[in-house]
Amino acid sequence: MRNLVLLAALAASTAAFAQNSAPLAIPPVYSVPAARDVPYPGTMQLEVDVTDSDRAIMKVRQLIPVAAAGDLVLLLPRWLPGAHGPDQKPDKLAGLEIRTAEGAILPWVRDTVETSGYRVNVPAGTRAIEARFQFVSPTQPNQGRIVMTPSITNVQWENVSLYPAGYYTRRIPVEATLVLPTGWQAATALRPNGAAAGSGNRIRYGTVSYETLVDSPVFAGRYFRKDDLGHGVTLNSVADAPEELKIPANVLAKHRGMVDQAIKLFGARHYDHYDFLNAVTDELGGIGLEHHRSTEIDSSLGYYTEYDKRMYDRNVFPHEFVHSWDGKFRRGADLFTPDYQTPMRNSLLWVYEGQTQFWGTVLEARGGMTSKQDILDRLAMTAAGLDTQPGKAWRPLLDTTNDPIIQNRAPEPWGSYQRSEDYYNEGMLIWLEADAIIRSGTKNRRGMDDFAKAFFGIRDGDWGTVTYTREDVIATLNRIHPYDWTTFLHERVDQVRPRAPLEGFTRSGYQLTYTDEPTSAWKAREALGGNVDLSYSLGFTAKGGKLTGVKWGSPAFAAALRTGDELVAIGERAYSDDALRNVIRDAKGTTAPIRLTYKRGNAVRTVAIPYADGLRYPRFTKVGKTKGALDILLEPK
Repeated sequence: MRNLVLLAALAASTAAFAQNSAPLAIPPVYSVPAARDVPYPGTMQLEVDVTDSDRAIMKVRQLIPVAAAGDLVLLLPRWLPGAHGPDQKPDKLAGLEIRTAEGAILPWVRDTVETSGYRVNVPAGTRAIEARFQFVSPTQPNQGRIVMTPSITNVQWENVSLYPAGYYTRRIPVEATLVLPTGWQAATALRPNGAAAGSGNRIRYGTVSYETLVDSPVFAGRYFRKDDLGHGVTLNSVADAPEELKIPANVLAKHRGMVDQAIKLFGARHYDHYDFLNAVTDELGGIGLEHHRSTEIDSSLGYYTEYDKRMYDRNVFPHEFVHSWDGKFRRGADLFTPDYQTPMRNSLLWVYEGQTQFWGTVLEARGGMTSKQDILDRLAMTAAGLDTQPGKAWRPLLDTTNDPIIQNRAPEPWGSYQRSEDYYNEGMLIWLEADAIIRSGTKNRRGMDDFAKAFFGIRDGDWGTVTYTREDVIATLNRIHPYDWTTFLHERVDQVRPRAPLEGFTRSGYQLTYTDEPTSAWKAREALGGNVDLSYSLGFTAKGGKLTGVKWGSPAFAAALRTGDELVAIGERAYSDDALRNVIRDAKGTTAPIRLTYKRGNAVRTVAIPYADGLRYPRFTKVGKTKGALDILLEPK
């Protein structure tokens, strides 16, 4: 009887659905030609005019040779190396007109599947077409990253150029010309085309592949300085004001020392010349992006003139420099793509970014950019954050390599539980442990330095790309020191591990501890962000009283506080950062709860948080006086 009732209900349900309209889907057809590894017939001519800095508009003129009549797809780059995810800005491309070289207008239509593609029908007998458009740069942060200010412009060629579909980008030649405001100077890994480069505010660069062009951004500015760091490396600086470019000799020496240590480490160079592009500014949008022969960096005001106060601006220099070897020259096989529309896969970012974070930190110490103690204190902050991270209980490190694609670096409501791009810092801790294992097994005769030379230091002078797999990494590790590296990496990368990989520290005689006084590195980070960080006590960070993050499972979480809540009072007193610290300190060992009043929207509420462990800040404590692997690793070579 029950079965009959179920069948009758199913029949009735099916009949009800059958009465509704039910169209069949039209499957999308991807008709953009696939990239072929063949030469493109002709050299593109690209001119970008950035003189309209007041309105933040770049004007583009591009001459594109064509090989045949018919359908042509012009693409705006979408998947860019270094971004690790789709990073296109077709909404900023405006005023597009396409003509024949003779001036006849050619209608275009946006491809319905590849929406960064523009389709045009090329008439018979046409040898070239001309595209003209504007890149309307953001003028407010909520519109995107600001790349044009009254004193600085950052030209990223992928935003101001199109390329023809159907070819590897390394096989498409292009000659670019840049038009600057009068009196400005520019820096890029590109070089002017000899005597024919032009004069005044027009710079014509030599012919390169489109791949090289996109990998060679420009920093241009009203206030400009160039310094030689040795080994073919130049530090190019632009700034909001000329006084920001008064670089003390000892600060330049620290940057030169870092470059020296990098060359000693890898034993080879994978660039013909290298240009640091550093903008000292609070107006240009933030960036730290690697390229094979250059890097884009923005530093806070006072980076050079108040260097001692700018600890958290320093690491980006060695980190991005290391990427010339790790990430640009050696790249995960599934991350390499023939063009900028093919999706990237990030499964080896714990090598690409994790080992770069490792070497960048080591070189910062070896080059004298930051003291060993400050490096250790920063490492303690990283280790503590990962060791107490609730998200590690459910999500393996490997899965975080997908975050640039699935999360697109947007703010998260519960970052400590969701996890984010932990392949950077947790990857670094894995390589610290690997170094300690190698040094222990070889009685300090070998370490990760030997891996760096064997893996990244091959083919001196080659600035192409050599891909690798996980098996290649393991094989090189075994050549340095035989060990079960397969299991080592599988357990730390692929499997869920609730605690952080701290063995690199414990093997070196360092124990992670917590005290009620912050380290100088902790204070520097709070000062840089203008916030108070109580991650290991109440479990939140706040800026101006507004909660900027709440740790999952913390006392604040248990009290139902969340990001965005605004603290207005502590007990009967108005809120201040110092008052909050004092209340937490005074509550240690007591039974009375900490009472916080906060505002959420139009509601004002008070919570009583039972917490009596006082202020807690992480640091490393050295056990014994024996020099450990980490001590040796951080020493200058």
